[in-house]
Amino acid sequence: MERVGSSHPIAVDVRVVAATNRDLEAAVASGAFRQDLYYRLNVFPIRVPPLRERADDIPVLVVYLVERYAKKAGKSIRHIAKRTMELFQRYDWPGNVRELQNVIERAVVLCEGDTFTIDESWLKRDHLLAATLESNREKVLIEAALAESKGRVSGQMGAATKLGIPRQTLDSKIKALGIDKLSFRER
Repeated sequence: MERVGSSHPIAVDVRVVAATNRDLEAAVASGAFRQDLYYRLNVFPIRVPPLRERADDIPVLVVYLVERYAKKAGKSIRHIAKRTMELFQRYDWPGNVRELQNVIERAVVLCEGDTFTIDESWLKRDHLLAATLESNREKVLIEAALAESKGRVSGQMGAATKLGIPRQTLDSKIKALGIDKLSFRER
């Protein structure tokens, strides 16, 4: 390797760590992932089972995350309600550790005493379904505004103005929902 503008080589020692939740063997078989890249990356595979298969890890993670988010929020949380821990261990965690982190962070922010608890409704399928439906509704509204504004996000005739939200907010929602705003532009 050489520095930009230099002609002297520098020795480097690099390790690449790659992670995915996709079945890369199936992707290679279907032609959706390059076979040569798969074999380059698959030198030392490590399979991490989903959180729902590691119920024994949940208490340790909960304690760690509660302490971490409490410190960040400047709160002193000394206890975790037994019922809360039982709820965490019974839930199947489709969102894996990230979902656990989000639930704990929300609960820490809302926690008013020194005992950590969660709202049981946060771990119910109906709540998750409602969130999914809301997300789908939001996507439809954004796509309609983009169609009406011919893919333009900002400005007086942009989708953000039509929706009554800041351009930056709309841009982040477009990215989060996986909307291709260029597909709405006139060709």
